[in-house]
Amino acid sequence: MPAVDPPAPTPHVFPTHLSPVNDATDDLAPLGLDLSRWDRVQVLASEFCRRTGSGLVLQVVRPQCRSLPLAWGVWTASGGESERHVVRPETIFLTASLSKPIVAMGVLSLVESGEVSLQSRVQEFLPEFDAPPKRPITLRHLLTHTSGLPDMLPNNRPLRQARAPLTEFIAGACAVTLDFPPGRGVQYQSLGYALLGEIIARVTGQSCADYLRRTLFEPLGMVDTVLGAPEEWFTGPSPRMQRVATVLPPDDQRGGDDWNWNSRYWRTLGAPWGGVLSTADDLSTFLQMMLGQGRRGDLRLFAPTTIAAATSNQLDAFHDVPEADRRTRGWGFGWRLNWTGHPAAFGDLLPPCVYGHWGATGTLWWVDPIRRVGLVLLSTLPLERDQTGLLRLSNAVAAAVLD
Repeated sequence: MPAVDPPAPTPHVFPTHLSPVNDATDDLAPLGLDLSRWDRVQVLASEFCRRTGSGLVLQVVRPQCRSLPLAWGVWTASGGESERHVVRPETIFLTASLSKPIVAMGVLSLVESGEVSLQSRVQEFLPEFDAPPKRPITLRHLLTHTSGLPDMLPNNRPLRQARAPLTEFIAGACAVTLDFPPGRGVQYQSLGYALLGEIIARVTGQSCADYLRRTLFEPLGMVDTVLGAPEEWFTGPSPRMQRVATVLPPDDQRGGDDWNWNSRYWRTLGAPWGGVLSTADDLSTFLQMMLGQGRRGDLRLFAPTTIAAATSNQLDAFHDVPEADRRTRGWGFGWRLNWTGHPAAFGDLLPPCVYGHWGATGTLWWVDPIRRVGLVLLSTLPLERDQTGLLRLSNAVAAAVLD
């Protein structure tokens, strides 16, 4: 199909009706947004998409209401096609590491039911995780990035190029050498979430993807959210995969359309560390539950104490973690605190108690528990290409919130 010039990246809106509580609105009054500053947000978003050739959707969240999701820009189909698609509010994105706090909340649901404890050792659930240096590692270590595991396997790329099943990543995580003894440091590690997904599966007798769907996504009405796209997303008269945006591939994934972020392989793998596909509206629903202290509408998924623990700095429990990391680079359970003064801050003017996560595909979500507001920002531009541009947009949204 020949290329067509995309329309000007003006926002599109749609009335949400997918979740149990229909609270999306274009009325800025209940959202506490300043009109002129909100206009600036939209200008910045449009300029970002024009400059980078990307697309994005953003949505502001309050406990009882949220803005309509606004969309700008285009995405171009992968696989050598030249067809460009307008990004719309219902566009589905690969959220990358936004998956980690979702998986973490799945683990915490098992903690609430008494099926696991954060003090439980990984080896209790994965007997093959039996090397002596790893035996002290607990679920708490995995959730807080203090296990000593590396981020990725040394052969991560060859595994993906071979389109390896998830079981091979789990086996590799069980065999890999630690970078430091558990509890002695903090290092971002996707492998810990690979193990957490497998622990969920072995404890519940169902895949991590099915468990999250039945325990979190379906109760919340997140109908466009999955950990790994199922076969039915590819079939039928209106398959959801037609709504999944192609990410502009980073340099190390170019030419890898059979294994990179945009491949059917990766979209269906269901990697617990980065495989959730979702829309801004669905993710806003999840943040409303977090803002509601585990409750949304008449539905309660978590106790308030669970939300408080998940979103507060847990590194103080590890006295051998360097003091500077404990003080300035805090982690909850799956949720990262705002690292003020760090290039990966969620917002330059947001307080340290803000929690959220970045995703390498160009995604960000955060919650300010003081002002009780959240942001979902999904783009098709990998962070390595322009994380600062997304940070500036996040700053503008934070500045537009006046109460």
